[in-house]
Amino acid sequence: MEMLKIHGIGAINDNKGKVMRKCLNVLTICLLAACVPMGASYAKLSPHAVAASSKEKNKLPLEDVQRFSTTISHIKNFYVEPVDDKDLFEDAIRGMLKGLDPHSAYLDKDEFNDLKVSTNGEYGGLGIEISQEDGYVKVVSPIDDTPAAKAGIEAGDLIVKVDNKPIKGMSLKQAVKLMRGKAGAPIKLTVIRKKTKKPLVFNLKREIIQIRTVKAKLYDKKYGYVRISHFQSPTAGLLEKEVMKLRHKAGGKLSGLVLDLRNNPGGLLDSAIKISDFFVHDSKLNNKLLVYTKGRAPGSEYQAHATAGDIIKGAPIVILINEGSASGSEIVAGALQDHKRAVVIGTKSFGKGSVQTVLPLDEHHGMKLTTARYYTPKGRSIQAHGITPDIVVESMKVADVDNEVDKELSLKEADLQGHLAHESKKDEGIMNSAEDKKLAKSDYQLYQALNILKGLAILQANNS
Repeated sequence: MEMLKIHGIGAINDNKGKVMRKCLNVLTICLLAACVPMGASYAKLSPHAVAASSKEKNKLPLEDVQRFSTTISHIKNFYVEPVDDKDLFEDAIRGMLKGLDPHSAYLDKDEFNDLKVSTNGEYGGLGIEISQEDGYVKVVSPIDDTPAAKAGIEAGDLIVKVDNKPIKGMSLKQAVKLMRGKAGAPIKLTVIRKKTKKPLVFNLKREIIQIRTVKAKLYDKKYGYVRISHFQSPTAGLLEKEVMKLRHKAGGKLSGLVLDLRNNPGGLLDSAIKISDFFVHDSKLNNKLLVYTKGRAPGSEYQAHATAGDIIKGAPIVILINEGSASGSEIVAGALQDHKRAVVIGTKSFGKGSVQTVLPLDEHHGMKLTTARYYTPKGRSIQAHGITPDIVVESMKVADVDNEVDKELSLKEADLQGHLAHESKKDEGIMNSAEDKKLAKSDYQLYQALNILKGLAILQANNS
């Protein structure tokens, strides 16, 4: 995935699919759920903007500089082993940033290279977005169709061992280094999961991770389902194409759409804004905001507004979220929920409502710094709170409750000898009982999302 860059101030374009907003001055913004992500995009702030924000009032007090210098001197003179100056200064910078929040971080030369790897859409590993919590590595979300997702690793799992090696207290950089490796190489993860009494052990094989960000399917010949796993540069375009295909299969018009954002850890802000904009029409909104940010840095306050057009022509939308839905997912869900354009179901989202910007320190080093908070159109802050669904639907396993005796005793008109035949032989395009049960057992939340969507579509049709 190529790195998004925004230059200048003003509107980019007023066409649908292009985001009309006040831009950051030579800023590119990323929204990431993990401190050291596996497959995410970053941004850079111009050195000119950095220089412009450095003013006399931000100078450090002399006594603080002296205390810092004295600390370095004591370490160099009295520490039990010799310490390299470069390591001392890098650790000092790293510590300063780590003390701010879980998402600000120092990027050394290797981490800059990792950043390039994570933005090209292909890398070797397990396919999980991670963050750090109480010294443990926490899974923000598994990525679709990766070893982690296939093995059953879930959002919220705490990784406590990698190949039987405890990782509590390790930096995320160290943990990522342990988990990455050659494609095909085996790895064992030990995780702690809520509601389980014992640690779970997963034996996986590393793979080249190629992220397919958009998947689509048509249900009952008229209800669309779109799954977005990440917000990358091409995601908005891919989504638009998939929706057009679904509309064509449905005879030109969808009766409704399920937008699945579960375990989507975020990605590019622009991508999330474009996708929000696809489903609203500016002329039907009193408040045309999709999202806005507030921060202290020059140019960090901006607004994104809706433009004309709705790619599903006002058909009802149900959005699926869970605790693995973060950043960009929360922007989309929050915008459509605030504008009453969608019903949000599932469980409460991750709650990452901050913006990170990559600031260059020199040619090979940088820092990822939290520079702003973002807010929904109605001014709700998502930070450490998340999006609360309109209807809570927990993920659960549905048991097969078929009773053979009940089946034998069940009697309907069609079972009676000599019953009158139904006049119409036309297929009404409704999922049969077997398909319903299969979906309920494999994905109960999606099953309920489709039921809610059908109800909304019926109400809309009756009121039109």
